Amino acid sequence: MDKKIGLYFGTFNPIHVGHLIIANHMVENSDLDEIWMMVTPHNPFKKKSSLLDNHHRLEMVYLATQEYDKIKPSDFEFKLPQPNYTINTLTQLSEKYPDKKFSLIMGEDNLKSFHKWKNYEAILDDYQVYVYPRISEGIVETQFDNHKKIHRVEAPIVQISSTMIRNGIKEGKSIRPLLSDAVWKYVDDMNFYRK
Repeated sequence: MDKKIGLYFGTFNPIHVGHLIIANHMVENSDLDEIWMMVTPHNPFKKKSSLLDNHHRLEMVYLATQEYDKIKPSDFEFKLPQPNYTINTLTQLSEKYPDKKFSLIMGEDNLKSFHKWKNYEAILDDYQVYVYPRISEGIVETQFDNHKKIHRVEAPIVQISSTMIRNGIKEGKSIRPLLSDAVWKYVDDMNFYRK
């Protein structure tokens, strides 16, 4: 029986408890066997801004997920040419792991712009998409209503963002409850996001 893997993409800058709540809820309340936290590499064509180096963000995902058997960190996209598109990642993963069945996990906010993704039809031809609720502007394209490959999972709505955390640290606020202990310690020890 092929293992069903849900791919949860993000910059995870930093990974916070909201990401873990959603990943854990998705793996425990769907037919997925595992969730892979796909750390998105820095796009060399974009301004760097406050994005930490790839290895630091991967380390934080590793620290955050080590106590969860069904949630794994992944640096798979680090090895792909940039800029990269989700369809390329899915194709490469399916070739490398023929014994696994990959699905995409996305927030409802991403579903609203999904019709603009490169080769989104090919993604829907070959992969399942699991959507969790998010409060956001705009509407979902009607073509995605009741689509046989799109599954809505009633997950908790989490209003925590990495931007909010970075800003809080910069402003000297305590954001400790929003990060797992190991991630908080890493961010604090490394002095991240302070300036």
